Amino acid sequence: MSKRGIWYGIAAYTMWGVFPVYFKALQQVPALEIMFHRVVWSFLFVVALILLRREWGDLKDQVADPRIWLTYTLAAVLLALNWLVYIYAINAGHIVEGSLGYFINPLLSVALGVVFLREKLRPAQWIPVGLAALGVVYLTALYGAIPWIALALAFTFGLYGLLKKVAPLGSLYGLTVETAILFLPALGYLVFIDRQGTGAFGHMGWGTSLLLFAAGVITALPLLLFASAARSIPLYMVGILQYIAPTGQFLLGVLLYHEPFTPARLVGFSIIWAALAFYWLEGWQARRTLLRSHSGGLI
Repeated sequence: MSKRGIWYGIAAYTMWGVFPVYFKALQQVPALEIMFHRVVWSFLFVVALILLRREWGDLKDQVADPRIWLTYTLAAVLLALNWLVYIYAINAGHIVEGSLGYFINPLLSVALGVVFLREKLRPAQWIPVGLAALGVVYLTALYGAIPWIALALAFTFGLYGLLKKVAPLGSLYGLTVETAILFLPALGYLVFIDRQGTGAFGHMGWGTSLLLFAAGVITALPLLLFASAARSIPLYMVGILQYIAPTGQFLLGVLLYHEPFTPARLVGFSIIWAALAFYWLEGWQARRTLLRSHSGGLI
């Protein structure tokens, strides 16, 4: 196992975990405008990176098949929706509910794998999936409404991950194609609001403009770190590290931004945390059993 890969993974998930601080600094800008800036500057950043690495020809060869564009158009739409809901959640004071979406996501991804990829679950793996569903039902009853932010984030990112699992391109090339698909609509919208005099870039001070510009780097960098980590560390380690991000978001929402977190909400979150703990422990035990069988019972 690569120590460098572990540190890359920690860095990626830590960056995702502190994203609320970054986007809170832009709360004076509408979520839709922030999302489109994120698209535009991300696209320009990854294109510059590919040109510096002299991989433009390789990218062109890999995207020659028109079927690739259909897959990545769907992925781009899901990614844009995920970014939009996430930014809205942060700036509307729903960081805790947003973190819930990313706590739910691993178990939702398991369910999506069963439905769409015909993956098989061990009998014990159905327990955490059921517990997570119970937690969502409890929180729905508690809110008196479906926790749509959490579910929207979980489903958009879960479906995005499902598409990426079967998509042929690597992380950098995939992000380049996805942002390329969204680039012209995003740029058109930003030009339109600028001409209407309602755009933030260049009109709300240099600090706001710099943050909007840097959104491309802070979007692409953790994705690239994650891609490097995923290639060099086992999948179970990726699974452990992924909880850094929602944990960081949750703690920021409660401790820094003082979002309400009542004992009743704690019960709902605890059900989902218990589901995640059970899922991880069951997987750990299954791996040990498999290794023991392969080593003749020596571990």
